[in-house]
Amino acid sequence: MSTVVAIGATHRSAPLALLERLTIDDTLLPKYLDDLVSRDHINEAVIISTCNRIEIFVTAEKFHGAYRDVRDFISDVTFTLPEEFADHLEVSHDADAVRHLFAVAAGLESVVVGEHEILGQVRNAWTTARDAGVAGTTLNLLFRHAVEVGKRARTETDIARHVTSVSHAAVIMADDHVGGLDGRGVVVVGAGSMARGVVDFVSSRSARQMTVLNRTPERARVLAAEVHHWDGLDELPTCLADADVVFCATSSPAGVIDADMVRSAMAERAGRPLLLVDIAMPRDVAPEVAGLDDVTLLDMDGLSAFAERGLSRRRQEIPAVEAIVDDEVDRYLAASSARRGRAAHRRAPPTGRLGGGGRVAASRRQAGWPRPRPAGDRRECAARRRRQAVARADGGAQGRGRLRPWRTARGLAARVVRPVSGVGFRVGATHRHPGLRPRPVAGPSRRRPAR
Repeated sequence: MSTVVAIGATHRSAPLALLERLTIDDTLLPKYLDDLVSRDHINEAVIISTCNRIEIFVTAEKFHGAYRDVRDFISDVTFTLPEEFADHLEVSHDADAVRHLFAVAAGLESVVVGEHEILGQVRNAWTTARDAGVAGTTLNLLFRHAVEVGKRARTETDIARHVTSVSHAAVIMADDHVGGLDGRGVVVVGAGSMARGVVDFVSSRSARQMTVLNRTPERARVLAAEVHHWDGLDELPTCLADADVVFCATSSPAGVIDADMVRSAMAERAGRPLLLVDIAMPRDVAPEVAGLDDVTLLDMDGLSAFAERGLSRRRQEIPAVEAIVDDEVDRYLAASSARRGRAAHRRAPPTGRLGGGGRVAASRRQAGWPRPRPAGDRRECAARRRRQAVARADGGAQGRGRLRPWRTARGLAARVVRPVSGVGFRVGATHRHPGLRPRPVAGPSRRRPAR
């Protein structure tokens, strides 16, 4: 029986520097998924890679073999020795793995508790695995339930009422640090989902000007949507010299802003302070920037501390969400058990071929199993019925006519020849019933002989 295994590192188990090294490029996920399921012990796989977690859900026959395969996979694709991250891995299996995934989808395991972005990330990870053909029956059922849990948690409770995403928390945090974004110059670097969230929340404030920069200017133009300025990344040094707040949210594997770039920009600012908010993973801003004068750098660590301070308003909703998670775990386990029972019944050999078949049949009936089909597979059953029909035809009961079997294009058929008395059967009728027994038209009923 396959076991569901969850292995990964999150913001709760690993430092930010290590999470940055374990990040997986989303564009290479299909290739990585094929690599993962090609290993010895793994049958299905889904990879969830976000700004604060890398988690891998697999199905396998052996737990320890699956753990070794996933650990080695992470080491191979991130070029990191297993000894450097093994102690930071969170590992669970079966019901515990199911509960963990449901809690992640509900937002209980996020940096910002209740944020809605994680639900879309779980759904996208499942879709990628399904499109790659590596999510089978077990993980499809599991992730379908996980998406339902995330929807229930956000519609039946107020867990996402106040701070709804990492992007929202970043804007609020920046607003607190500069005393409000009204009249400020804001730059957003990136054009993905996180950057889109920042643009949406900054648009609700009266910023003096907002500029969207991206490596592909066309994507920046689409995000700016005629309301804001947009340009390519080559204009970033100029924007750093003019902006008051810069949000960085790209998916670039390499840094975008280094210390020399910021130092040059600060020389043109005449002592005006600059706030950099880095919510990308890997980080877009070099850590050395935090040591420059008049520069404040906020990253995911600062965002975690900020979210923890504001957790009190959402903490009262956590028990209600946990109750939903527990309820959905029970529902999933029941559905999974029923599916395994049906699969086992389809694989079970017929009772007629087993020693002590009567005892096996009785135990199955006590367990609520449906009555098994006749012994043998369908082809054998059909052959047995044809032999029985031929035997009856050769017997030739008196007064009922004689069955004369012959081969036709559709198999064995039987022709009924009307007896002398002329009572009881159609003349010349061809019957193709599996038993090949003639059907009476009129006259007294005739009991079918016992087989």
